[in-house]
Amino acid sequence: MDPRIERHASILVEHSTRVEPGDKVLVSAPPVAEDLVVALYEKLGEIGARPTLSMRSDRARRAFLRASDPEEFGLNEHSLARIEETDVAIGIRGGTNTNELGDVDPGTIAAFGRVQKPISDEYTEKRWVGTQYPAPGNAQEAEMSTAAYEEFVYDAVNRDWEAQREFQSRLVELLDPASEVRIESGNTTDLTMSVEGMVAVNDYGEKNLPGGEVFTAPVPDSVEGEVLFDKPLVTRGREITDASLEFEAGEVVAHSAAKNEELLTEILGTDDGARRLGELGIGMNRGIDRFTHNMLFDEKMGDTVHMAVGRTIDETVPDGGSGNESAVHVDMIVDMSEDSKIEVDGDVVQEDGTFVFEDDN
Repeated sequence: MDPRIERHASILVEHSTRVEPGDKVLVSAPPVAEDLVVALYEKLGEIGARPTLSMRSDRARRAFLRASDPEEFGLNEHSLARIEETDVAIGIRGGTNTNELGDVDPGTIAAFGRVQKPISDEYTEKRWVGTQYPAPGNAQEAEMSTAAYEEFVYDAVNRDWEAQREFQSRLVELLDPASEVRIESGNTTDLTMSVEGMVAVNDYGEKNLPGGEVFTAPVPDSVEGEVLFDKPLVTRGREITDASLEFEAGEVVAHSAAKNEELLTEILGTDDGARRLGELGIGMNRGIDRFTHNMLFDEKMGDTVHMAVGRTIDETVPDGGSGNESAVHVDMIVDMSEDSKIEVDGDVVQEDGTFVFEDDN
């Protein structure tokens, strides 16, 4: 077994989800990721956990969605019951064709997501983590050889996560007590939002592996201004480029995209919450040094900011508070490496991709 895969499995079990003896663990993975599943099962056996394996197949998902009538979708209650009985969920991504869902109607995908929302809600109540296996399809999407992509993935995943936590804690200290954040980039992005009362979360490889971001949530009706997401977004098997959103009182009032604008329209039309922001995330993983058309990595790049339309992540909402509700959570990225800055309560905390506290090093 490749020792990098064994290290990946160890981090997932010991750091990300902290599996304990007797835990009921659901591992979901595509067939291409079998080596990582084998390594995980070995670790889980050593601990004394009780794993169950669920195969994930975009080919099967495509076949089902194309053959179905969206008006007849119903909640998969057996899937909900399985999650309810699960202590730990480990989801592994990896594809032989990252565009497998490219010919499925976006409205059908959105309709299915709405109906299955109770499952995703229950999932997020568990100890869970999502990660990436360096599959050939993802390497091709990143325009890299399989070997080079493997190096890229393991460099991003198999890190000193305690050191990463310490680095990111500097931004948490600035963002957590803040009232307002302003994002500026060139003449295409100038967005303000209130984050007052919301929680800034330090993501250091727990729910996402790789980690490497600090994220919070805007007060849903506070977002004002316009933003151009100048990094491509690959979702539902298709690519959206140069997505532009204009906000008033927290709601998207105008939008456009250079490519697949109709898909962006479908996403924003999923439900009322899909037209509002549910997340503001700031990338801080300096081990991710290139864009690979994979949001799990791209949103963690140190010179980027990402925002998600749709559902607010529960961790960012204080006890007794409320966030944005939606069946979707779709991240989009702004390049902050040039002619850009992030202000927190009027003070610049990052300029042209460099954080103010990095100058202290």
